[in-house]
Amino acid sequence: MSATCANPVRLTRCFPALLTLVLPLALLVLLPVLLPVGPLCPEALCQPPTRQDDVVEVLHGVEITDPYRWLEDQVSPETRAWIEAQNAYTDSVLGKIPGREEVRQELAALMRTDMAGLPMERGGRYFYQKRLADQDLYVIYMREGLDGPDQVLVDPHTMSADHSINTDIFAISRDGKLLAYGVRQGGEDETTIRFLDVDGRRDLADVLPRANYDEVCFTPDNKVVYYSRHNDDGPHVLRHAMGADPAEDAEVFGRAFGPEVGVSIDLSDDGHWLVFTAWHGSAATSDIYYWDLTRPGFIIPIVKGIDASFEGALGGDHLFIKTDWNAPNGRILAVDLADPRREAWKQVVPEAEDVIENFTPVGGKLLVSYARAALPVVKVFAADGVYSSTLELPSMGAVSQIVGRWEGSDGFFYFSSFNVPRRIYRYTVAGGASSLWWQSAVPFESDLFEVKQVWYRSKDSTEVPMFLASRKGVALDGSRPVLLTSYGGFRSIQTPYFSSQAAAWMNHGGVYAVPGIRGGSEFGEQWHRDGMLEKKQNTFDDFIAAAEWLIANHYTSPGKLAISGGSNGGLLVGAAMTQRPELFKAVVCWHPLLDMIRYHRFLVAAFWVPEYGSSDDPEQFKYIYAYSPYHRVVDGVKYPAMLMVSGDGDTRVDPLHARKMVARLQAATASEAAVAPVLLKYDTKAGHMGGKPLSQIVEDEVGEMQFLMWQLGMKD
Repeated sequence: MSATCANPVRLTRCFPALLTLVLPLALLVLLPVLLPVGPLCPEALCQPPTRQDDVVEVLHGVEITDPYRWLEDQVSPETRAWIEAQNAYTDSVLGKIPGREEVRQELAALMRTDMAGLPMERGGRYFYQKRLADQDLYVIYMREGLDGPDQVLVDPHTMSADHSINTDIFAISRDGKLLAYGVRQGGEDETTIRFLDVDGRRDLADVLPRANYDEVCFTPDNKVVYYSRHNDDGPHVLRHAMGADPAEDAEVFGRAFGPEVGVSIDLSDDGHWLVFTAWHGSAATSDIYYWDLTRPGFIIPIVKGIDASFEGALGGDHLFIKTDWNAPNGRILAVDLADPRREAWKQVVPEAEDVIENFTPVGGKLLVSYARAALPVVKVFAADGVYSSTLELPSMGAVSQIVGRWEGSDGFFYFSSFNVPRRIYRYTVAGGASSLWWQSAVPFESDLFEVKQVWYRSKDSTEVPMFLASRKGVALDGSRPVLLTSYGGFRSIQTPYFSSQAAAWMNHGGVYAVPGIRGGSEFGEQWHRDGMLEKKQNTFDDFIAAAEWLIANHYTSPGKLAISGGSNGGLLVGAAMTQRPELFKAVVCWHPLLDMIRYHRFLVAAFWVPEYGSSDDPEQFKYIYAYSPYHRVVDGVKYPAMLMVSGDGDTRVDPLHARKMVARLQAATASEAAVAPVLLKYDTKAGHMGGKPLSQIVEDEVGEMQFLMWQLGMKD
């Protein structure tokens, strides 16, 4: 992706595994406060009542009851009153746990540090986002030259009194004189796009209205932008002449597709080539088209109708394509756009034993990031595929979001690990090496902790890797509090990344465990396909087997084991707790999919049908219904305590899943509500993209931490 189309997160195709500039909402910490293990509610039933309806439908011959379907209506007065009552109940339970101020101070010390985003160079200027230790939100900055002073361009703190509005960079013009930035309310996926005259420090009159945008690309003369967005009827790529009314923008691509397809775009640095990638569903397959803007005519397909993933990045007059076509571990092809016939394609980086995770054209070279059993390896190749070097990395960790441009002279990437706070490295093409450019000042003694990788067997004997992070020399006596988390979908690779929550968990005796379960792509596309559609149960089996391994190898016991997951990972922990409730003491589930019979009918969920299937299909219905967490809740079972996190601002995964699941579990569980409650923390502003100011994140995390500390009987 060229820097003229600088948004690194494509929101319309799949769940993000992690966000670069937004702290995770539910990776939790434990702190040195001795908590009581026992009832906190004086009454036997202190949770609010929930009305049940006699909703029954027959689907493919199966009778399905849905007593809480009325909670799907988010705006009804009854639903709003129910949400208010649930929040009050949650606050009353969490408010009785002692030590809140100590928890707040410890967490704030870890989280309130300066944070920086990756710089992107255009016209000798470097653009990036940064949040200072005393700030709630990331501010957009610019430097004249890499070592110039920071200059504030966009400060979202001035946009809302409660700091619920945030901004991010969407695109930068080739000369660095125009900035397209998104303005987001809370955690919505939708943004409003504004344009800043960088030299004049003023917003232009052009505003693209609130929508779900993918990329925005400037032409070299700054007179036109192309942008892609997704509406309810499907994707649209439009051409906007700067200064014109956006309502008159002409559609150039996308109208042939339905809502299950997303389209991303890329424009070459010289403005010659515009490339369109049509993602079918969750990017299991994709097609690529191109348009010669020097002589506009037909938009021509390069790849169409192949059951494989194709993801391109422009480099001069060539399109470099990462694909798993005839290469499950990935390879990179070069397509000369002057002759894009398939027989003229050249393979420049062949398939290897390691999995190609992503790549970036930088300064005429290709920086290719591999996953070697979920650990990163970054190699540099010439444009013709000749190997140049392998970048040195400081330890076992994670590399993410390599950014740069074909015409540039340097690239940047993040590195971190469970015991190494975030760093930014700069790769210089001329020197052929990387060097530290920025590092976090988180107060964390890395040398006291260790990260290791273990392997265990899943239910079908498949070998699965798992990262474990803890203090050095932790005793294997079965008494360690363990937080187990993963994702297991959409090709997301689970690598050792730093989070302040995991750091605090380890600092106070806990073990942080992250298995690389099927559904990701730790071992290529086959690993992904072995955890999707009719094989989705493999994902849950892998996660459950990780818990069993941790218990069998004396790290922990069911009374000391908590699980956490969000988005697709929320489906994961929902399935795990309903299939094996006796294994877990506590569950934190955020912004999840849980009613898998109806999920595809809401918001953008049609994109995910290639990943999960659809209950509309009789054969797919069978395996979806078999694991759908909402439908697998059984009356009279002792379920672990749960803290569910969701909110109105989630415009990706409908919060109806969280509401219905909480109601169902509260009614069904045989566990005492005073001892193992089912709680809902529901934010009326924040959503899937986070969107909270740091001060609010800290407060919310305090409650989540106290919940787990109470449940696991944590002490220093």
